[in-house]
Amino acid sequence: MKFFYLASNPNDNGLHEVHDRDCEHIPTTYDRDYLGPFNTGNEAMRKAMTLKKKVGLCENCCKSENKPPIFSIK
Repeated sequence: MKFFYLASNPNDNGLHEVHDRDCEHIPTTYDRDYLGPFNTGNEAMRKAMTLKKKVGLCENCCKSENKPPIFSIK
């Protein structure tokens, strides 16, 4: 599990970004809210959406989660 935070201030696109604790782009402690421990950024984003209207995942620490899952049919 990772610990996730929500940026208090929106980015240039008007989105409050979800970051994991180890992200190099995480806002200062005064400019973020603790979301809690989650397995993925997508799980943390569901929680963040209850706090802010416009939410997005950080492209740095949650980049791989922005891609849709790939399924294979045998």
